[in-house]
Amino acid sequence: MTRHLLLVSADAAEGQDDEFHRWYDQEHLPAVLAVPGFVRAQRFAAVPATRGQLPQHRYLAVYEIETDDLPGALAALSAAARQMHLSPAFDRASSATFAFTALGAAQEAR
Repeated sequence: MTRHLLLVSADAAEGQDDEFHRWYDQEHLPAVLAVPGFVRAQRFAAVPATRGQLPQHRYLAVYEIETDDLPGALAALSAAARQMHLSPAFDRASSATFAFTALGAAQEAR
């Protein structure tokens, strides 16, 4: 089974960070994980990198997908999304979504 990542970078609507986090953690992540092929999800907040740089968006959601049919899994997500509640706290206009396919097995520190 091939591993993939779906990365969604986004911001909360102005002044709605608390509702954004509640919606994402309690509603959205469980709804996405109900889609076949989506096996794990985790969210992150941006912090300054080695040279102090920050990404365009404050928050990142990482979805792990296990499937040999990524287009099919993404189509299933799109179909399911039509029934999902999208919080107004999610600034959809500023979000960005990217998919990646693993090029090999993960390596770990020894």
